[in-house]
Amino acid sequence: MAGNPRIKDWSGKRVWLLGASTGIGAALAKLLAAHGARLALSGRRAEALAALAIPSARCLPCDVTDAAALAAATAELCREWGGIDLVVYLAGDYLPMGADNFDLAAAERLLEVNFNGALRLSAAVLPELRPGGGIAFVASVAGYRGLPKALAYGPGKAALIHFAECLYLDLAPRGIGVWAINPGFVATRLTAQNDFAMPALLTPEAAAQATLDGLAGGAFEIHYPKRFTRVLKLLSLLPDRWYFPLIRRFTGG
Repeated sequence: MAGNPRIKDWSGKRVWLLGASTGIGAALAKLLAAHGARLALSGRRAEALAALAIPSARCLPCDVTDAAALAAATAELCREWGGIDLVVYLAGDYLPMGADNFDLAAAERLLEVNFNGALRLSAAVLPELRPGGGIAFVASVAGYRGLPKALAYGPGKAALIHFAECLYLDLAPRGIGVWAINPGFVATRLTAQNDFAMPALLTPEAAAQATLDGLAGGAFEIHYPKRFTRVLKLLSLLPDRWYFPLIRRFTGG
């Protein structure tokens, strides 16, 4: 089976980032602009997008919970650009949650952004994707297996990884790329909610560079930092009777 396109030259590439106003999205926008990409930046708040101060970027405010808005934004970009080379879904929300503080409304809100928004975006852009380009989804290593305090966050990321895998099976033979991007801990306003030590914590800028490095490599999954994600990958392969006690021991969960 064909692998993903190896995207190394960003000059003139038409890239749409959704969830671009903060965190990895904002850092990736600035990095791609420096590499000459032609950018469209989406998020819920127009003022946050404008604050990035990337003069060459097209600011396209859009809420990923609104399927009609995503379809309209896709049509607008395709009219202006004549097509889209790469779409990156970075929109996400996070709230630490366990069984003792389970909040149904909050859990459903997280799933709306972390997973259902990606479905809505895919419905809008899949007909527009062409060989040499594709779509990337920022999920998380929290989607590998169950973790403490991830009762609402982890399942949405696991579903997103699975969705990306299914999509890859369909699109890779056509030369259209599908990427699952699984970061470890990145210092953002969302992870600032955590009340525990975060191993191998990355800056958004380091995460953005690791994302670009991964897109140049052609692999389906992009995960970083390797010194942390490889440990979680190994743990995820363990039988349940070993995995659960080890995770409780390492996390104190």
